[in-house]
Parts: sequence; structure tokens; C-alpha cells
Amino acid sequence: MTSDAASRLRAAIDRARAPSSDYDLNPDTVLPEGRKLRPAGVLVAVLPQGGEARLFLTKRSSALKHHPGQIAFPGGKQDPGDADITAAALREAHEEIGLAPGNVEVLGLMPAHETVTGFHVTPVIALVKEPFDPVAEVGEVEEVFDVPLEHVLTPSNFSVQSRRWRGSRRHYFTVPFGPYYIWGATARILRSLADALEDQ
Repeated sequence: MTSDAASRLRAAIDRARAPSSDYDLNPDTVLPEGRKLRPAGVLVAVLPQGGEARLFLTKRSSALKHHPGQIAFPGGKQDPGDADITAAALREAHEEIGLAPGNVEVLGLMPAHETVTGFHVTPVIALVKEPFDPVAEVGEVEEVFDVPLEHVLTPSNFSVQSRRWRGSRRHYFTVPFGPYYIWGATARILRSLADALEDQ
């Protein structure tokens, strides 16, 4: 994966046309009319190293009000000072995991993902140029870790599970790795990337 990581990811970006949402597996969901989505960007940061490429993820602090303890990409909502959604993702990644924007090569954007929490999340696909020492943002990030990119880009590693949420049963993708339960929006975005690669 390392030698052709950039070319494969660029091809996936070119092939991925359809936006996704937390409702893909829940077609009976009725969305409120006139809902306003807040723009956000997440950095899908890949480091080609040794014999494989690694993807950086975070475990959110268990003290957070929203999504405590969940696995997520570094990223967050777009602020007024951000030039665009890519700038937002790079700023948040710098704050959350200590990844300097100058150490990142942006390859492109995937179609946006709509979350149940009202965000319009754009995945920014990027290569990390050089290895770095991740630093978790105090109070926001409990842990920064990496997983083999190939693991989360293999459709057979995904499963669909469900739980009760707001009075109904909600289905979602999961792609566990070791002790990390990757699910929800993070897994759905990865599944979009995996599907685009599988179509090559």
C-alpha cells in the first residue's frame, strides 16, 4: 500500500461521487424540514511508513458532552477564521493531535457526510509527509493512535450493527481494530473510501 498509497487514494477520491449520512442504513428516518447543517472538516491523515500505510485516529475524551470516548478523525466545525473546510480540518488536526499543517499533503476531498448531530462533515484526504510524535489535546482527546490503512479499506472487515437511539433502532457500520471500536460516522466515511477503492 505504501508505494501507491497516494495514487490509490487519489483514484478513490475521483470515484467517490455520492454523499453519505448516518441515515444510509436507516431509510425510514424522517428528517426535519428546513434543518440547518453546520460545516465541519475531518482530516483522514495517512502516513506511508515501512511496509504499510497507517491512518491516524483519536479517542475522544470521556469527559466531553458530545460523543465521549468515541473513535473519531481529528477535525471539527469550521470557524469564521478558517479560509475553507480544508483549513478547518488542518487547524483542528494541529490542535488535537499535534500534526503541523506543513507536514501534510492534501490529496483531495471526499463527498460530505451528514451526521445525526447536525453536521455536514467533509473528509479531507491527506498524506503525512514525515513521521511525527502525536500530542493529544488536553481535555479533548484521550488518545491518539494509528491503524493499518488496509484494514479500514477492506469491506469484509466491516459489519452492520444496531442499538436503540431516541426510541428507535438505529443501524450503523463498524470496523473494529484491536481494542478500538470504530463505528458511526467515522466507520461510514471509511466505508465510502473502501467502496471507492473496491470499484477500481
